[in-house]
Amino acid sequence: MGFKNFQGKRDASQGKDNVQFLVSDYMTKKLITFKPDDSLDDVIHLLIAHKISGGPVVNEKNELIGIISETDCIKHISESKYYNMPSDSDNTVAKKMITDVDTIDKDMNIFDAATKFINSKRRRFPVVENGKLIGQISQKDVLKAALNIRGNTWKK
Repeated sequence: MGFKNFQGKRDASQGKDNVQFLVSDYMTKKLITFKPDDSLDDVIHLLIAHKISGGPVVNEKNELIGIISETDCIKHISESKYYNMPSDSDNTVAKKMITDVDTIDKDMNIFDAATKFINSKRRRFPVVENGKLIGQISQKDVLKAALNIRGNTWKK
C-alpha cells in the first residue's frame, strides 16, 4: 500500500514568482490636506468632521512641507484656551506643524513598510514622488494588504 498525500492537491501556481505587494497598491490617494496658513481652529473642525487624527501640510505646488496632528492641536488648546487666553492672531498650521517628516517610497514592499511602522511607532507615512504628495499609507492599509496575502497552504 502506497502513501497518500494528506495535504491535498498542490496549487498549480506554486513555485512561480510571488506577486509583489507594494505601498502604491494600498495607499490612500484621496487625502484631506492642509495649507500652512490654515487656522488651527479650522483644522480641528476638519479633523473632527472627517474622523481623522492628522494630515499632511502641502504648499501651492502640492509639495509636502509638514504634518499637523491632533496632538499639535491639543498643544494649541492647552497653551491658549485652557487658560482662557485669547488665541493669538497667528494661530496657523505653520506655527504648530511638524516639519521633519518621515516618508515612505511608493515602490516599497508592504512587508518592508510593516517593519518601518514597527520600528518607528508611527501610525501613517506620507508617500512622496519627486517632492510631491501622492498618497499616504497607514497601519490599517498594511493590515488590509495582509488579508490579501496567501501562503502556499493558506486558504482565503
